[in-house]
Amino acid sequence: MKLSRQLGILTVLLKNERITAPYLAEKFEVSRRTINRDVESLCMAGIPIVSKQGGGGGFSIAEGYKLENSALTTEELSAILAALRGIGSVSEKTSVARALDKLSPKDGALLPEESLLIDLASHYKESLTEKIARLQTAIRERRVAEFDYYSEKGVERRRIELYRVAFQWTSWYAFGYCLEREDFRMFKLARLWELKLSDDTFSPRDISRQKLDFNARFPDETRFTALFHPSVKHLLVEQYGPHCYTETESGMLLFEGGYTLKGHTIAWLLGFGAKAKALAPKELVSELAKAAKEMAALYEGT
Repeated sequence: MKLSRQLGILTVLLKNERITAPYLAEKFEVSRRTINRDVESLCMAGIPIVSKQGGGGGFSIAEGYKLENSALTTEELSAILAALRGIGSVSEKTSVARALDKLSPKDGALLPEESLLIDLASHYKESLTEKIARLQTAIRERRVAEFDYYSEKGVERRRIELYRVAFQWTSWYAFGYCLEREDFRMFKLARLWELKLSDDTFSPRDISRQKLDFNARFPDETRFTALFHPSVKHLLVEQYGPHCYTETESGMLLFEGGYTLKGHTIAWLLGFGAKAKALAPKELVSELAKAAKEMAALYEGT
C-alpha cells in the first residue's frame, strides 16, 4: 500500500507543475504527516522533489532532472513506467513523455516486466483526452463545470463542483457535487458532452469516506436468478468469474447475482437472446417478458 501510494504521488507530481500537501492528503485519504513522510522517502530514492512554503507553494519536481535508474529497483521502475504509459494513453501533456524519457533505461534495453501494457483510452480517445484535461483544470482551479448529460431521463444540462476523475468498472467517471440535485453524483464521461468551465468558483466541501467509496454506490442488494445456455459460459466467466454458476442436470447454467440498476440488468439479459431466461424475482421476469414481446413486434412482417 505504501509503495502504491508513493507511486501515485509521483504520478500526480509528474502531471502537475505544483501540488499542495493538503490536496495529496485528501486524494490519498491519509494525513499530511504521512504525505510528508512519503515525499521524504521519494527524495531519499533520488527523486528531487522541491518544497515551497507560503502562498502558491507546494511540492514540485525539479525542472529538467534526469532520474538515475539505479535509485529504483527493476520492479519499482517497471511499475512506474507501466503507470506512466497508462496515463499517457489519455493525456496530451508533454510532462508524461518527459517523465518516460527520464525513467527509461539509458541503453534502450527492455525491462523484464515491460510486457505489462495499460491503455486507458477508448475508441473516442481524442475527445476523452480533452475531457480529462478540462476536468482536471476544473478540479485544480475550483471552477464549476457545465455539461450536457445523457441518461434514461433524456439530456440534461448539469453544473458540477468537481473533485475526482476516476477510472472505475472499465469506464471513466467524474465525481462531484451536482448543484441541480444538491448532492454528490458520479457521471460517466462517455455520456458527458458539451463540457465548459464556468467563471464561477467554489470552496471545497467536506466529503465523507462513504461518498468517496465508489464501490459502495452499487451494492447489488437486489438478488436475481437466471438460466443460461452452456454456449455462453465464457461470457458469464468474463463478467463474474468461473464460480458464478452451477451446472444443472440438463447442462444449463444456473446463475445467481445481484443488481442495483434494474434497467442495466434487463439490457444485459436481453443481450443473450434466447440463451438466457430469468427465473426470479417476478418483477424482473415480467419486465423482461414485456421487453421481449415489444422486440418481437418490431420484427413482425419483416
